[in-house]
Amino acid sequence: MTFPANPRPSRGAEDNRRVRAVLGPTNTGKTHLAIERMCGHSSGMMGFPLRLLAREVYDRVRAIKGDKQVALITGEERIEPPEARYFLCTAEAMPRTAGQHAFVALDEAQLGADPERGHIFTDRLLHARGREETMILGSATLEPMVKALIPGAEITSRPRFSTLSHAGVCKLSRLPKRSAVVAFSVEQVYAMAEALRRFRGGAAVVMGALSPETRNKQVAMFQSGEVDYIVATDAIGMGLNLDLDHVAFAALAKFDGHRKRRLTPSEMAQIAGRAGRHQRDGTFGTLSGTGKGDGEPLAFTDEEVYAIEEHKFAPLTHLFWRDATPRFDSLAKLIADLESRPAHPALKAAPEAIDLAVLRRLAADPVADTVRGPGNVRRFWEVCSLPDFRNVGVEQHARFIARLWDDLRGGYIGADFIAARIAELDRMQGDIDTLQGRIAAIRAYAYICQRPDWVLARDEMAARARAVEAKLSDALHARLTERFVNRRTTLLMKSLGQDASALPVTLEPDGHVTVEGESIGRLDGFRFQVDPDAGVADRRMLLAAGEKALPAILASRAEWLLAEGVGELEISGGAIRWQNRALAEITFPGHPGSGNFGTPRLTLSRDLALLPEAAKAKLEAGLAAWLDKQLEPLEPLRKLAEAARDPEAGSQARALVITLIEARGVISREDAGLENLPKEMRPYLRKLGITFGALDIFDAPLLKPAPRRLLHALGLDTRAVQDAMLPVLAEGSWAKGRLPAGYRYAGSQAIRVDLAEKIFRAAFDARSLVTAAHPKERNRPFRVDLALAVSVGLEAENARRLLGSAGFRVERARALAEGAQGAPAPDRWYWRPRRPGEKDERRGERKDTRSGQRGQPRGEPRAKSGGPRGKGSDDPKRGGQRGPRPPRDGDKRGPRSAQTPSRPPVDTGPARAGGAFDKLADLLKG
Repeated sequence: MTFPANPRPSRGAEDNRRVRAVLGPTNTGKTHLAIERMCGHSSGMMGFPLRLLAREVYDRVRAIKGDKQVALITGEERIEPPEARYFLCTAEAMPRTAGQHAFVALDEAQLGADPERGHIFTDRLLHARGREETMILGSATLEPMVKALIPGAEITSRPRFSTLSHAGVCKLSRLPKRSAVVAFSVEQVYAMAEALRRFRGGAAVVMGALSPETRNKQVAMFQSGEVDYIVATDAIGMGLNLDLDHVAFAALAKFDGHRKRRLTPSEMAQIAGRAGRHQRDGTFGTLSGTGKGDGEPLAFTDEEVYAIEEHKFAPLTHLFWRDATPRFDSLAKLIADLESRPAHPALKAAPEAIDLAVLRRLAADPVADTVRGPGNVRRFWEVCSLPDFRNVGVEQHARFIARLWDDLRGGYIGADFIAARIAELDRMQGDIDTLQGRIAAIRAYAYICQRPDWVLARDEMAARARAVEAKLSDALHARLTERFVNRRTTLLMKSLGQDASALPVTLEPDGHVTVEGESIGRLDGFRFQVDPDAGVADRRMLLAAGEKALPAILASRAEWLLAEGVGELEISGGAIRWQNRALAEITFPGHPGSGNFGTPRLTLSRDLALLPEAAKAKLEAGLAAWLDKQLEPLEPLRKLAEAARDPEAGSQARALVITLIEARGVISREDAGLENLPKEMRPYLRKLGITFGALDIFDAPLLKPAPRRLLHALGLDTRAVQDAMLPVLAEGSWAKGRLPAGYRYAGSQAIRVDLAEKIFRAAFDARSLVTAAHPKERNRPFRVDLALAVSVGLEAENARRLLGSAGFRVERARALAEGAQGAPAPDRWYWRPRRPGEKDERRGERKDTRSGQRGQPRGEPRAKSGGPRGKGSDDPKRGGQRGPRPPRDGDKRGPRSAQTPSRPPVDTGPARAGGAFDKLADLLKG
């Protein structure tokens, strides 16, 4: 039956008896009943308002009948196996043929009253018929229209499976789980989703502007329980089957394309009815804080609440209609038929849809001159019927249609052109709005490629368009999830109420702590650090999750550390550290000055607070055993500590040992207090490993690299440390005023004190040989071989300055005269330490010689450098000598008594205690 201008209400009583209208509110199982009835027939077809719903039912029927027997036909997608007998279509793509299939059903038929698409549903309601059975599915408000347009049709009412009740106003932060928030603008949808992300971990997003694939993925995310909330536009009311318990309205008014108006009670019920599935009751309400802006809360009226709860709405008084079979003789006749008015009182002329608006716009354009003949008029109308997927409006969409017609009027669109346009859209970069724009554009090309007579290589181009749309949909889903879903917070909110042992917390190899793959923080050593990307609201939950789940993880980590990870432990800053985190502070019993260096004590750090007590005690014992082995290089210091506690050693010897312990193995003679130490105690101390040097007293084993590094790492020696304890340090290799422990200055270099002592001993041995050979000569010069000093890396001049600090004075040999041949004469050395009282006697002389540098051994540091001032140097470049000039070989006169006081007998050994090296401590400070 056709309705060109005066539609007849029915096809006849016999046909109408095969029409069954199943009407009722949401959650009545109407669609499920239609699927069962279709699968009981030999063939069938169903029309749906959304591609999304068609795809959902397609998957269900395909699981029953198999892939080869089921087809999916929409404007942008066509899956049609050759043997297909069951067709799932959108209403626009649903064929108008009658009797071709045994069963035909139209879902959501009340959309015939929709101003934009109503004429499509009205046409299918009037013309789509099955050979054996036709089923009309819709709201109870459609009943008068069915009776008026299809007399004799069987009408069946189905009650709602569950109860729908009003729950009042609710805050967004207290919204119950498994809820949907409904808004009517993109901005409000995004605002609600962002708020839910902060309060509840996130929400799925469903809007009409999203591609069906993206909506499917968002709905699947909600259905699977990954999120407990969904934010949607009124598209949620069009047949989407969701496990919802509550629907909250963020607005009760929407813009319908012409004006902003309040929703009708039936529209409210269509959306609110999504709450409750099968036998589970549902609720609906509004959100607080989303009112009119004048302080009045958003709320339903009593009449609206009654209508929604009791499913009583005003019946439809008309459906929109437009001639579905217009004449194509000319554009004028085509437009006239499309604008014709129906004669039946139940039908009303459809408002001007965008396809008709584009046709009228282009009919007045020069492009209309190219449309001649019925075939071209029909083809031109098909082009104008291309949906405005981009929602750009009549004017811009008309320009796109004009360009498309320019390509189509000569035949087909080339595959290369379509492939190039598809390739331009095959880009996954961009934000949500950018991806939505690309998806809208690719849907337009997918629609074009589905037309049988528009594109060459149609199947290949359609497959490419679908592939790009799928990729863009995946990218859009990822952007939406990234922006509006905090999966970590969602998982934690679900898990915090569980037993700690059931919390799915995992420690990854890189130290990150995850809950079902989502990072909540990381372990640095044994310290849990909350993910720095977490917001303030999330930190408390993350810490709570860590406190619940970490004890078991930390216990396992402690066992691994003691069994396999001890090689990663280190001592630094007075603590045992692992992964740069302190596990235990190391302290030694006693107090400064006691000389006590016994068993160390460990104080576990706060990082181990969450470790169970049994695991903590085991870890402490393991660390103590590891530390005891690491302290083996300090065994000489322990021996000294035992001697310091030995009462038989004598108070003077114990005092020196305690001083040496506090100095960590090296001390200058001036600070040792040797004047109080009886000489008979020195052999006892030497047995302990103590060396009495010319300038220093030290324990040689403690000068090795391992003990020096260990003392520094333990914090027992805060002086700079030389890791390798090299024999000699080059100038500038230490910080100013921070000479490494165990070294003393040697001119511009520094030398380890034990090697300095060897050089001093070699000089004393050379002097002793000369003194023994000439016992009657006082202060006879001798020769010092600097080979030992040079061999360890000390420069010759710095070696002379080192010897000068111990009282050795050099008289440089005169250079050979010009033209003379032979070996140069060796330098002449004398030993003349400063005697008691000499400082005071020379103070007056220093006043007369303010230069202060005469008589200083060559290369000796000046006063401002902190080095000692040498006595009796014979540097020929200086302006004279201070003190007596040592006698030359064969000189019988001796020193002048007017300048030098009488001297005690020459001592051939090292300097005696009692001020022999008074103030040589200045050497160390230089």
